[in-house]
Formats: sequence, structure tokens, C-alpha cells
Amino acid sequence: MEEIKKAVQAVCNNLFKVDIDVELTRPDEQFGDYATNVALQLAKQLNKNSRDLGEKIVQKLQHPDILKAETAGPGFINIYLTDKALWKLAEVEPAKTLKGQVIVAEYSDPNPFKVLHAGHVYTTVVGEAIAQLLEFAGATVHRVNFGGDVGLHVGKTMWSILGELGGENPEKLKSIKLIERSSWLSSHYVAGNAAYETDENAQKEIIEYNKRVYKLHKDNDHESAFAKIYWTCRKWSYEAFDKFYARFGAKLEKYYPESEVADLGLKKVQEYIGKVFEKSEGAVIFKGEKYGLHTRVFITKEGLPTYEAKDVGLIIKKHKDYHFDKSVVITDNEQQPYMGVVLKAIEQFLPNLVKASTYIPHGKLKLAGNIKMSSRIGNIVPASEVLDITATANKKIHGSADDEVVLAAVKYAFSKQRIGQDIIYDPKESVSIEGNSGPYLQYAHARACSILKKSQISNLKSQTQELEDGERSLLRKIDEYSEVVNQAVIELMPHHICTYLYELAQTFNSFYEHNRVIGDKREAVRLGLVKKYAETLKKGLNLLNIEAPEKM
Repeated sequence: MEEIKKAVQAVCNNLFKVDIDVELTRPDEQFGDYATNVALQLAKQLNKNSRDLGEKIVQKLQHPDILKAETAGPGFINIYLTDKALWKLAEVEPAKTLKGQVIVAEYSDPNPFKVLHAGHVYTTVVGEAIAQLLEFAGATVHRVNFGGDVGLHVGKTMWSILGELGGENPEKLKSIKLIERSSWLSSHYVAGNAAYETDENAQKEIIEYNKRVYKLHKDNDHESAFAKIYWTCRKWSYEAFDKFYARFGAKLEKYYPESEVADLGLKKVQEYIGKVFEKSEGAVIFKGEKYGLHTRVFITKEGLPTYEAKDVGLIIKKHKDYHFDKSVVITDNEQQPYMGVVLKAIEQFLPNLVKASTYIPHGKLKLAGNIKMSSRIGNIVPASEVLDITATANKKIHGSADDEVVLAAVKYAFSKQRIGQDIIYDPKESVSIEGNSGPYLQYAHARACSILKKSQISNLKSQTQELEDGERSLLRKIDEYSEVVNQAVIELMPHHICTYLYELAQTFNSFYEHNRVIGDKREAVRLGLVKKYAETLKKGLNLLNIEAPEKM
């Protein structure tokens, strides 16, 4: 593509003495392999007829990979590549545009003392896909997440736990079964939250528990009964997170607990009181109105850092740990106003860190039936349930609950939507092998592998072979892979890869329906195409963190 662009630019320069940026697009197949509107652009500059300019460009345009070029409409130029060029394009790999860069990708961000819910499944899936794209483009990627092991939600949970244990009795935790620990912690958060909102005495006690949690971190207390209960429950949470990420193949290397960054954020905010932040009724705030935003509290009147102050500490700590060139944060779009204020505040004293930060907000995830998820009111959909209902749907439809297929269904269903849109997840649709789904693409790959195994031919022909129409259509679609991946990397949008892979599989189905492979006189050529198709499917699925099985 770059070579063709340069050839068109050279012709324009020679004919009209102008330098112009040439954009090539992929038109419908009937209109060539590439198209450009450069003649229309020149017409405005030179005040001449665009069709005439296009004809002059076509007459002079030469390149060994161009079979022919022709004008269309008011001056569009359609370019047809040689078959040899299409074979060459199939070998082109996506550009390593991020080589040498260090990027921190933060996603998932679960809170200890709460259960992982369906929203965490979504942000884990898209976060890992984005991390894979960044890594594929050559960057060194550090996958991290951030969670609240201190804060009011912990105070609420601890209050309820101590109520069940009859006080500070850590030995009673031994009666909680391993399989029940996550849901047990979540139920206590829900109970504590309800008490906080309805019981004035409970609210006061929870506030004191919250202070005690901060204090045990400050004192590095691991011996008191209260501390033993806290550290045991925090450990249970992280063990559940590890198990969840391992199942999803998410390669997170570090959890940043809020306790690790809270003091750093608190001190940094205090340092800029009177310069960036100001005191208000005993609290410390940042007035965002002057930037078209809103006011937020960074230090409470009790002297405790809020989430905002902890995010200040987090960005400083991440940069200290990794010296990143870029920081990518993926989180719920409900956090967008919040993040706007936090980043604007940080920008006042650490502008370079904010400049290097990219915030990607994603939409809400709901199950078909419009079930709302909120850990604050208790009607959450646990992460495990997303997988369970998908496995149930797969078993009902296909007679199997194969975890590889279930994970492919979930990952693809979440990745195929443009990030930012709300998603309504339909488990039955996600496991279908007849529609735009992960299992469908897994089956497509397995089918291609099966075709390859049936042949006795080992010497597959490609590069020098002329193509028939169906063959050319398939190879042309395969050639788009590197361009699509490059686009997905630039935009950090995995859905481009999903769309492409589904279109590729459909193109192959059409090819296979009309072109016999095994036993045909062109078997060697067509097997070469099938092999390249299977390789491309596998590479694309792997970028989405989805397995590409050879049989199903």
C-alpha cells in the first residue's frame, strides 16, 4: 500500500508540480483492490476538472504490482493489483509501530472484600485484548489493576463480618469453606452497606472501622485480632482474583492496592493545597468548574484520602515503577466525569504524566432481560455466573460445556462491540456456530484444518500462480489482515479484528461452496489458500486471546 501511495504521489508531483498526501481505501471488489480520490483533491487545488486529472494520472501510473488503473465517476481512481502482488501482500505482517515503548495497561480493577461481577468480566476481556494489541505492535506492556483494600466499603464489610463472628474472633474464619469465600465476603459488604444507609449507630461504627483499617496499614499491624481478620479476608479476595484471571488468560502482573498509594496521594495533595487544591469545611477539594468540570473532594474532613487522592498516588507510583511512555486505563464510562476531574487536577502539577495517559471508557454490560448490576444494592451478576449461564446454553444447544468454547463465546461477544457502547449479552447467541460468534470462528478454523489434513499434497503452490475469481476474492480478503490490525492498534479498538475475522470466514465459505479443493486439478493452489486462511484466522483469534482449535 505504501509503495502504491508513493507511486501515485510521484505521478502527481511530475504532472502537476504539487506534493499531496494520497489516501488509499479498500473499495468493493468490483472496483479494484485500492481506490483513491486524489484527483478530486487536486481539482480543488488546481481548479481543473477532476475526471480529466484522473485520466492523466492513470495514463502515467506505473508500478510492477499494478495490473491496471482506471477512472470512475467524477474522478475516483481504481487500482487493480497483479495476482503476484496479492500473494506478496498475504505475507505482510502488521507494523511494529510501538517498538521500544513501555506501556502500562490498567484494567479490571476489582475491589477486595467484594465479589467479581459481570462488569469485571467485560473490562478484563477488552483490557486483555487491548494489551495484546499493544504488545503485538512491539510495546513492552505491563498489565496492572487497582483495587480498594482500604476505604468505606472495607469498613462496611468488616462491620458485618465482625457481627457474624461475634466480635474480633479470627479463628472463626476457619469455618468458611473455600468455595463460599467470595460470595460470603460479598454478602457482608451488601449487609454492611444496607446498615450504613439505614442505621445511624451502624454508620458511626462503620466510620470507626474504616479508620481502624487505615491505621492497621499505617502501623503495619498483622498481629491484632482485627488485623488478622482483615488480612485473611483480603488474601481470600486476591486468591479469587488470581483464579479468575488464570481462567481468562489475563496476564496481570501487579495488583495496586489502594493502601499502597493512599499515603503517597495524600501527601501530594497536601503539598499543593493553596496552589491546586483548597480547603472547604474541613475537607480538601479541587474546584473543577473553572475547567468546565465539577468540584470533587480529595481529602475528607476526617483527614482520609478519597478515591481521587488515591488515583493521584496511583499514577505517580505506576510511573515510578515502570517509567512508562504511555499509560492506558480502561474503566466504566460512569467514571468519565470523575476521571476528567482527577486528570485535570493532576495536570496542574504533573502535566507530562497526564499527557502520556489514555483513558478508555467502556459501556455497561447487561444480560439479555435487562438485569441491572450494582454491587451497592446486592443484585449483582457474579462473574462466575456469566460463565455458568454460557456453559449451560452451550450444553443445551450443542451438548457440551467445553470451557475453551465457553470462554471463546464470552470473549468474542464482548470484543466484537465497539468499546464505549452498552452491551446486552445473550448467552445463546454467543455460543451459536451459525452466526457472528467466537465458537463459529473456532469451528471455521477447525474446518480449514480438517481440509488440510485430508490432502496428500505436501508441496502447496502459491506465489507464482495465477488466480481464478473465487481464489482471488479469498486472497484479497486475507490481504486485509495487516491493515485491520494496524487500525485496531491505532484506535485501541479490538472490534475491528472481530469484524474482519467474521467477514473473512464468510468469504471462505463462499469460496469453498463454489471451488472444490480436494481432488481438483487446482488442489495445490487452493490448499495454499486454505492454509493461509487458517493461519490468518488463528492469528486474529489469538490477538483476541481466543484459542483456535484444530478440531471441534
